[in-house]
This record gives sequence, C-alpha cells and structure tokens, in this order.
Amino acid sequence: MDLLSRITIEPGKCGGKPCVRGYRLRVRDVLELLAKGASFDEVLEDYPFLERDDILACLQFGAVQSDALILRAS
Repeated sequence: MDLLSRITIEPGKCGGKPCVRGYRLRVRDVLELLAKGASFDEVLEDYPFLERDDILACLQFGAVQSDALILRAS
C-alpha cells in the first residue's frame, strides 16, 4: 500500500488541510508532535486510531511537500 494514500484532503474537513485517513487529525498536527520530541509510541498512545504507517505517511507527505516549487515575486 502506498503510504501517501493514507493522507486525505476533504473540503469540509479541517479547512481542506491534509488529514490522516479521513480523521480530523491534520498531518501538521502529527509532524508538530514529532518535532517537539514525541516518539512514535507516544503519538500512537495519544491517538489510538492511528497506526505506525499513518505516522510514516505524514513524514513522507512532509518530505514530498518540502520539494514543492515555491514561486516568489521579484
């Protein structure tokens, strides 16, 4: 299974922001938890509906987005 298929975007949910498997948990929320030092196990304990692959999908999504072209006005 492609990890990125776990990331969903629905116009009426969380302001159209990328979420994990249709839940109201944004990719950004998961990434911020990890950035603040939470372990995978801590995140999974706090959000029992999450699976390890969901966290990996968030990391992969962040990696893909970091390679996006940014256009700037001169």
